[in-house]
Amino acid sequence: MVKFGYTINYVADVDGALSFFETAFGMKRKFMTEEKDYGELDTGETVLSFASHELGKSNFRGGYVSASDSEKPLGVEITLVTDEVALAHSNAIKFGAVELKAPESKPWGQVVSYVRCPSGILLELCTPLMV
Repeated sequence: MVKFGYTINYVADVDGALSFFETAFGMKRKFMTEEKDYGELDTGETVLSFASHELGKSNFRGGYVSASDSEKPLGVEITLVTDEVALAHSNAIKFGAVELKAPESKPWGQVVSYVRCPSGILLELCTPLMV
């Protein structure tokens, strides 16, 4: 059986990326290397992690598209689920995120908003999906 383990986001400042999620959303730092080139947040069963661009370049000889260097958000997002989308949205902006779309109610009953983290990552904030 294959199980989804974690997502790694390559960023310019691992400590800064972790700090953003800690201050904006109250998440806890789980781990960071002494070199500060890789770190993880305690987000439950699946780990949200960050690695430095230098570490990424060592993994991909041909390079990759950096979220912070892209004018538009990349076509992939991290989604955080909360009952308080408006509060999470305003906290994200307060701590450096850029608003892409204010919270709005979707026809299927979910409230959804989008911000771009200081590290360039596209972040969806939404209420739980009731199915």
